Amino acid sequence: MADELECVASVLLAIIFAHLIGAEMIAWAAFSAFVLMKGPITETFLRAVLRMIGTLIGATLAIWFVRLSSGELWQMMLATALIGGIGLYGMMTARRAYAWLLFGLTFIMIVLDWLEHPAIEVDALALTRVLEVGAGTLACLIVSVISTLTARRWWPVSGASSAPPAGWHPDAARHALLAALALSLLPVVHYYFDVPELAQAGVTIIAVMIVPVAGLVSSGLRPVSGRLRQRAIGCLCGGTLAAAILFLSGGSMPILVAGTCLGIIVGRHIENGGARNAYIGLQFTLAVLIVLVPDDYANVSIGPGLERLTSIFVGMAILLPVLVAGHFMMRRRGNVIVPDCNPASE
Repeated sequence: MADELECVASVLLAIIFAHLIGAEMIAWAAFSAFVLMKGPITETFLRAVLRMIGTLIGATLAIWFVRLSSGELWQMMLATALIGGIGLYGMMTARRAYAWLLFGLTFIMIVLDWLEHPAIEVDALALTRVLEVGAGTLACLIVSVISTLTARRWWPVSGASSAPPAGWHPDAARHALLAALALSLLPVVHYYFDVPELAQAGVTIIAVMIVPVAGLVSSGLRPVSGRLRQRAIGCLCGGTLAAAILFLSGGSMPILVAGTCLGIIVGRHIENGGARNAYIGLQFTLAVLIVLVPDDYANVSIGPGLERLTSIFVGMAILLPVLVAGHFMMRRRGNVIVPDCNPASE
């Protein structure tokens, strides 16, 4: 419960900071504050530093890429594939994995946002991403310090174990290559279908592909399909609850804030309940924040949240056939060890 209340306080403070500094996508600031709140203050501080470093590098690279490119489709496909794939590979194998993850995510989000809103200067899009992450990071650190000096004296938190860096790993490289292929299709989807909030599809592709290197066994189909399933369940359940609260609130900010707090507690409780369903809890909270944390409380609408949730499922729909095709290609080459398919063995 102490952990869940820390998350509530961190998210609410991030929302306040994001509004004060003029961030655009308030929900991303709230989610940044939520995911950073893990472990003791030393661990949280390290994750915060790595998150800011990765965000700043990714934003800077995105600015220079947009300025130097001519905006042709092949350039966008190549850039999203290359940077997204490098970011994912670094997340799975490098020592400072969290910085690599945010490097790739930030670049993908800014480039896809710019594709959707070419009239907006890329500098402004990059700045709002940095402000959002900065607001969430600062809020999380403040709450973590206060909690360490008070509540955590009676209810100490244990640090999470982290896998050692894997160095060069061919299975991880092939895995990242599949993610890069899926990411390269996002500019094509934008060009032909003009899907709004497509950045969330990019985030989804990278996020669900993050699996332990030891579990790849030359093919990530089994672990990633499990994460896809859990992401779908979590988003559907969280989105349903959030939509019900949104309609019942009638636009009332106190009700929306109370519903946000409830969703955070429920999602974090599921996440803390055990490793098997932890990812469901994380996605449940993500959906709640996307729907119930509007960019402007004076103009509350389900439209933006629905578009972002739809984009999440678009990302899943793009990734799954790529993943399946990669699995069967590796199997034909005789490099895949097919695990037991009994669900009880998961």
